[in-house]
Amino acid sequence: MKKWFFVLVAALLTLVGCSEKENKEETSTLEKVSVVLDWTPNTNHTGLYVAKKLGYFEEQGLDVDIILPGDAGADQLVASGKTQFGVSYQEGITQARVQGVPLVSIAAIIQHNTSGFASDASKGITSPKDYEGKTYGGWGSPVEQAVLQSLMQKEQADIKKLDIVNAGDLDFFTMMQKDIDFAWIYYAWTGIEAELRGEKLNMQYLTDYSEQLDYYTPVLATNEKMIKDNPDVVKAFVAATTKGYEYAIEHPSEAADILLEAVPDLEKALVHKSQEWLANKYQDDAAQWGEQKLAVWENYADWMTKNNVLEGEFHAEQAFTNDFLPEKGAK
Repeated sequence: MKKWFFVLVAALLTLVGCSEKENKEETSTLEKVSVVLDWTPNTNHTGLYVAKKLGYFEEQGLDVDIILPGDAGADQLVASGKTQFGVSYQEGITQARVQGVPLVSIAAIIQHNTSGFASDASKGITSPKDYEGKTYGGWGSPVEQAVLQSLMQKEQADIKKLDIVNAGDLDFFTMMQKDIDFAWIYYAWTGIEAELRGEKLNMQYLTDYSEQLDYYTPVLATNEKMIKDNPDVVKAFVAATTKGYEYAIEHPSEAADILLEAVPDLEKALVHKSQEWLANKYQDDAAQWGEQKLAVWENYADWMTKNNVLEGEFHAEQAFTNDFLPEKGAK
């Protein structure tokens, strides 16, 4: 009896050892890729963290690292192939394409532009006309001045009467405490933070003044070489990420908790309220999450050209693709 007992134990141990070996081999077969964020982690990125936490990337055979951009910037890292995927913007990809940089947008993270110019309500800035005599704090991009001028012209205001300063890395609330009157923000984060602080903002959304400024920001991007050489990996990444954002749409509170678990330094109340605000804006009126339209890419490039911030021939159909989005209804 003892002999058979030891034989049975030995057999069980052998089976366990084989199982562990198979699990290790299965793990090692995952394709290792990385996605670089455009900025510090926030609710624009929640779907990526959800896909990682809930195993959606693993289901697609991927082992995904979510990394911060550092000094190089996401676009540069993706374009050079140092990382396979990144969070980018339509405006950045448009400018890159005319310079021969092979970036391609593979999904729109948010369907409509939720950014605009914000100021403390006490400053009395309620329209672009009120920008005259004020100080704008920005980051030194030519696009900023073009957008400001475009909005001010619609209100018959003179941009020469606006003082534009480079505020560097100062956050919105620090700027408002200095001699800066207004700045460009994404309401989903900074606007929600203002609400939690009990600070009333006046906001001029870009989309309130021009349909051409309703561009995709942010987007997921890769490069042409990745699409050509590893289309299956791109498809797998987009499929898992789609599932992650769909989860965030349906379960904003749970998705917020996943982001907080990954990045515990974030403020809990801000993440939850921002996630709730964004939940119905990820997909919005699109047929599915991530979908992009040729007209949106063409219209914004046309605006950039007319406002002298885009020089060169731009082929919108090469700058983005919907080809890697899952088929509608597929799970």
